[in-house]
Amino acid sequence: MANNRDEHQSEDYLFKIVMIGDSAVGKSNLLARFARNEFYSNSKSTIGVEFQTQKMLIDEKEIKAQIWDTAGQERFKAVTSAYYRGAVGALLVYDISRRRTFENIGRWLNELQTHSDMNVVVILVGNKTDLKDAREVDTAEGKAIAEAEGLFFIETSALDSSNVTAAFETVMKEIYHILSRKVFQSLAQKREVSSLGSGKSVVLQEGASDMNSGAGGFQCCS
Repeated sequence: MANNRDEHQSEDYLFKIVMIGDSAVGKSNLLARFARNEFYSNSKSTIGVEFQTQKMLIDEKEIKAQIWDTAGQERFKAVTSAYYRGAVGALLVYDISRRRTFENIGRWLNELQTHSDMNVVVILVGNKTDLKDAREVDTAEGKAIAEAEGLFFIETSALDSSNVTAAFETVMKEIYHILSRKVFQSLAQKREVSSLGSGKSVVLQEGASDMNSGAGGFQCCS
């Protein structure tokens, strides 16, 4: 019986994370490196949408993330926009050797906010740090815009694996911590209502979040 409970517990947390950013910034290779420890030097632009499922242990709980690799090419914009729905995390990737991809960060943030139906944990990722001699965007610039927009920030290299795991795990951990706080607050509110003992229904906080259970378990973060 305990084993069955453990198996069920492992499916309680399912997060949808999307990868966004211009075409050819290395989104697919970041995901390939994280999910399979692979790198494709001649990888082509993603057509449509692909996803990988990865698991992570946090506070002795197994967290499962569905990471969606959305096409950066404009002609696929109508196809990929539907996949923002339900996303609770995002990696917004630019290429440190191509300033234009950095300048488009604002457009991608606007698109994410337009199409997502809940608050999203976002990390700004400056990819291709292995191209040191070709750098066009300073680390300080990336940090500055991340701070201004309230984003996490990291620089990575899918080629040499630098900070790739850290980028994904930062998003997954933050989503989990937000969810944990919401669950704790919900339980605290229920205990407070029960302690009143009057039998009346009391609204402790207008618009308090409900934790809706989806097919794979809790969904985060409203």
